Amino acid sequence: MSQQPGFIERVRAALGDLHPAERRLAEFLLDFPGELASYDAQELARLSSVSKATVSRFVRRLGFDNYDQARRAAREESNASSRLYQAHSNGNDGMDQAGQIEEERANLEWTFQQNPPEELDGLARRLLEARKVWVIGERIGHSFASYLAWQLRPFVRDIVVAPQSGETLGEHIAAMGDGDCVVMFALRRCVAGSKAVIGAIRETGAAIALITDESASVRQQTDWHLQCRTRTSATLLNHASVLAICHQIVTRVSMYGHVGAGEQQRRIDAINEAIGALQEQRPLIFVPDASRPDS
Repeated sequence: MSQQPGFIERVRAALGDLHPAERRLAEFLLDFPGELASYDAQELARLSSVSKATVSRFVRRLGFDNYDQARRAAREESNASSRLYQAHSNGNDGMDQAGQIEEERANLEWTFQQNPPEELDGLARRLLEARKVWVIGERIGHSFASYLAWQLRPFVRDIVVAPQSGETLGEHIAAMGDGDCVVMFALRRCVAGSKAVIGAIRETGAAIALITDESASVRQQTDWHLQCRTRTSATLLNHASVLAICHQIVTRVSMYGHVGAGEQQRRIDAINEAIGALQEQRPLIFVPDASRPDS
């Protein structure tokens, strides 16, 4: 007889298909998993800023008959000394360095199994062929978008990170067109409206590569959907696999575009040298001020 999935596992599995209010509740429970075991439905609804009806619908969506059954499952998981519960309740991640390394290794292995080389190769070639490349990310995704664009810039002539401060995605999507390629990061917690953003980009004719964590359901509207496992027993998510996927993309782009990249990099270096952007770092030398008595 196969073991039933635990409470947290059920929440993670359902996360990608939830309505906004249910998703807000799910993310609250993932951040504070002990809360359901500690409060009744009305109190949990108040803490997570949703209605009591949303709580009831949510637990049924997870496969429980009612809130009390879900609460018992959460309490049993907590009593079984789940590291995730301990990390949030005690502020102690409870894992030594060897355990952390093993956790990252497992996440990387899962991620590479989910994203076969031919998928990454296809994306790399499309990035090199694109009229313009747009790298989109908000919240934590913006950091990865900036990193990926910085790594791709020697190989891709026209690349933009969006949105920047004071900008909206709409003004960038309006400028997209057929022949463009968009790489979009949608990691927990991504902003509301990600599905609408994908739909709007699709209407422009641009190709779309979506990079998410494992909680997101597969998006049929995208040309590539790269899932990265961020599972962790610590308080914060582990994004090592996201960085690894970025590295794989850049490695393949550099491999397929190495001929043109040399010319582009030489041009970049020549311009930087001409404008003095990369001056040699000189040691700071303290020169005493003769006008000051304490110099």
